Amino acid sequence: MRLNKYISHSGYTSRRKADDLIFQGKVKVNNKVEKNPGYRVDVDKDVVTVEGKELKQDNKIIYIMLNKPTDVITSVDDQFDRKTVVDLVKIDERVYPVGRLDYDSSGLILLTNDGDLTYKLTHPKHEIYKKYFVKVNKFLSDKEIYTLKKGVVIDGYMTNNSKIEVISKNRGHTNMYVSIDEGRNRQIRKMFKTQGADVLTLKRISIGNLTLGNLKEGNWRYLTKHEINYLKSL
Repeated sequence: MRLNKYISHSGYTSRRKADDLIFQGKVKVNNKVEKNPGYRVDVDKDVVTVEGKELKQDNKIIYIMLNKPTDVITSVDDQFDRKTVVDLVKIDERVYPVGRLDYDSSGLILLTNDGDLTYKLTHPKHEIYKKYFVKVNKFLSDKEIYTLKKGVVIDGYMTNNSKIEVISKNRGHTNMYVSIDEGRNRQIRKMFKTQGADVLTLKRISIGNLTLGNLKEGNWRYLTKHEINYLKSL
């Protein structure tokens, strides 16, 4: 198996990013740096490490939906020993979270060992909308909501247009659904901060047409074949 394909099939990253890591000298085969993406890996004998981590080749490709609680980190491990999304999924195969969901946010997150699908779902060019339930500590005016829909400047860049559906408003709060096709660090929280509002609740409820349904918080399930095919078609 080609080296870049081996890395992708391990779930570590996509084949395209595997090429970059190989060219950067961050991949070793049997403790020797290998810079040829086409190097033929003997899957039964060779030991492949990427950025110091030994890869395990899973023959079975896994696709999982998790309803992440708050106070769980979206990572495989954590230097501060906080609970991770992988800790909630008790399976033998090694899987990786697709994209990010803040420590203090909850909701739908996917985990897989399909590196190519991970790349597809997280690359901005694919413009896949993710929908969130958001509660903020401010009565947002129609003008402020319109401003957020059209894009605001955060961290020096203009956000893409967003979709906002107000559910309810009172003197001190606004509840709404917010859909964005980007996934920048703490983007929704920063967007509302530009309007003087702090996010109190942030829960992802869908990725494209894929929804949490009745999956309870902290629980997970395997994706159906139909759901997998849908994600691959995006």
